[in-house]
Amino acid sequence: MTLRSMPRRGRSILAVLLFAILGALLALLLYAAMGYADALRDAPRLKARADRLIAEGRGPDALTPAELRQLIRVEDPDFWHHHGVGNDTPGAGVTTITQSLSKHLAFAAFKPGVRKLRQTTYAKGLEARLSKRQILALFLAEASFGRGPKGWMQGVFTASAQVYGKPPADLPQAQWLRLVAVLVTPSDFHLFGPDPRLDERVRRVERLFAGRCQPRDNGDVMLDGCA
Repeated sequence: MTLRSMPRRGRSILAVLLFAILGALLALLLYAAMGYADALRDAPRLKARADRLIAEGRGPDALTPAELRQLIRVEDPDFWHHHGVGNDTPGAGVTTITQSLSKHLAFAAFKPGVRKLRQTTYAKGLEARLSKRQILALFLAEASFGRGPKGWMQGVFTASAQVYGKPPADLPQAQWLRLVAVLVTPSDFHLFGPDPRLDERVRRVERLFAGRCQPRDNGDVMLDGCA
């Protein structure tokens, strides 16, 4: 059946469906564009905040070089090369460091689904205006580390002080890796008290760093390839 031979009612219904699909696509494009535009609007304030964090000794330079390498190796191995989005690095998952930061900055409460589109375009906007060093400073301040004695722990320096009583640069390797290991799903791990699942996560991270294993694919954020 051709379009011309279709009954008038059928053509009307098809036209309505096509307009609805076109409208939905345009709405998604506008939603995506607004995410990018909002990041550009927020960039001056975020740059200033990142520079303050760095000046206060709470940026990436406050970690040891080894700690910074390990953090990036687990969270976002291609961080220095991508522009906010990376979907093919083994073990990285679909959320880069910049996208993870966008969850905290661009949403009152992030939920999967269409909001992933805004998360991605906001991350692209951050990458367009902020340096990698500034993005890392903000990520270190916003990252979640689960529940502590004073409530939810936000920021690596806060978590390090509450859990171990000292800054990250002064932590032994074992303690630092526990902090890094929690980042993948902070609500599922416990830094206070025994946590066999966290212990296993740390062992997998250690095997990864030792070159004894590799993640199975991009989606292997739990490092099952290192089990």
